[in-house]
Amino acid sequence: MPAPSMTVIVPAKDAGEFIGTTLETLSRQFGDDRSLKLVAIDDGSSDETGAIMRRHAERFAHAEVIRNETPRGLATARNQGLAHVEGDAFCFLDGDDWMQPGRLPVLQRAMRELGCDVVRTDHVTVKGPERRLVRAPFTHRGVVADPREAILPADDRSMVDYPFAWAGLLHRRMLDRGLAGFSDGLFTAEDRPWIWRLHLQARSFAVVDAPHLLYRRGLSDSLSKTLDRRQLHFCRALGEVIDLVEADREAERMLPKAVFSVLALSAHHLVRSRRMQPAVRREMRAGIRNLLARLPRDQARAAIDRIGGPRRRVLARVLREASHA
Repeated sequence: MPAPSMTVIVPAKDAGEFIGTTLETLSRQFGDDRSLKLVAIDDGSSDETGAIMRRHAERFAHAEVIRNETPRGLATARNQGLAHVEGDAFCFLDGDDWMQPGRLPVLQRAMRELGCDVVRTDHVTVKGPERRLVRAPFTHRGVVADPREAILPADDRSMVDYPFAWAGLLHRRMLDRGLAGFSDGLFTAEDRPWIWRLHLQARSFAVVDAPHLLYRRGLSDSLSKTLDRRQLHFCRALGEVIDLVEADREAERMLPKAVFSVLALSAHHLVRSRRMQPAVRREMRAGIRNLLARLPRDQARAAIDRIGGPRRRVLARVLREASHA
């Protein structure tokens, strides 16, 4: 049997309501089902997610289903999938999202024609009956570019602010060079250090047009809606971003962007923490305080001035606490 030309990694936990649709759309990507390998990871589901994965896997010429008895988190589940990649390219797809027909052949063709390490795309958010196109924040389309030059400017949206691992396709050499993996054990914000590493260390990328990936928002069990201790992993993830930038050969040029990003995301989590249980809220504030203490003080103050509004007041207070600590 011919080997697959690409692999799709699908981690999911308790996604029984949606995972059938997700996997069905993968079966409609290629005319020859031998072109694609499915690697599905049931991350400790308590519903029928695993059973649905196994049923759909029988429809693929190349498929593996991995079962975690207890949840290990999205980062670890994706890493488990990476260990089973076959073909020249691979991508990620979350268990509650889906693809329009023909998306993967378009991405594969673009990657081969452009000869780049990574291709990225826009996506469509889905909330109930609403659909909204979200564009990747890069001016040029279908043009090979240096990933490092898509990190800046410091105080405007750039490609490192578009961290969605499922919004594109990666060449196998990203896996071989150790750039495709996630930090094991992260339950949230796992894509932040991942996208920074790609843009600092990959050699080429392009943003291309393709049939869309549709991303469900507003689900009640989504981690973006959850306010338990898993949200504390945000601080570890952003700390890893600072580590990556400080170790980079152009740390001085890239650090203002990292500082601005850390502050903007910290403000978001500080506001959200008001709805957390008191003990978790205290841990979140302490983690953010330690995170801000690592930032160059002059750059942090300048970035806070640019952020403005209520977020500036929240950040200024925590930054003062970090300075005193």
